[in-house]
Amino acid sequence: QVQLVESGGGLVQAGGSLRLSCAASGRVFSSYAMGWFRQAPGKEREFVAGISWSGGNTAYADSVKGRFTISRDNAKNTVYLQMNSLRPEDTAVYYCAAKRFPVGVPSRSYQYDSWGQGTQVTVSS
Repeated sequence: QVQLVESGGGLVQAGGSLRLSCAASGRVFSSYAMGWFRQAPGKEREFVAGISWSGGNTAYADSVKGRFTISRDNAKNTVYLQMNSLRPEDTAVYYCAAKRFPVGVPSRSYQYDSWGQGTQVTVSS
């Protein structure tokens, strides 16, 4: 099982940007698809973005398309989420997740094997 640690969350004004990072350790990182999910208070955890093991395929929730970009650096065992044009509705705890030997880019939380502890993102209006 891979261990995941997120960083980069914080408080930002609407329209601003943040970059989240997720560092992985424990197994061969390049055999995992990676995903970002978020959970706002009182709401279910939702898919934000995902990336294949090679980085060649990505997927995004409609709510973040054109604003967020997921990427990975397999040499550094790290996946990133660049978040631009942030909105108050993006406020949530953001979680990194990993799926070993995936088929495509998983977008459901139950498809992922490992999870990080989460990092808070707060967007003020």
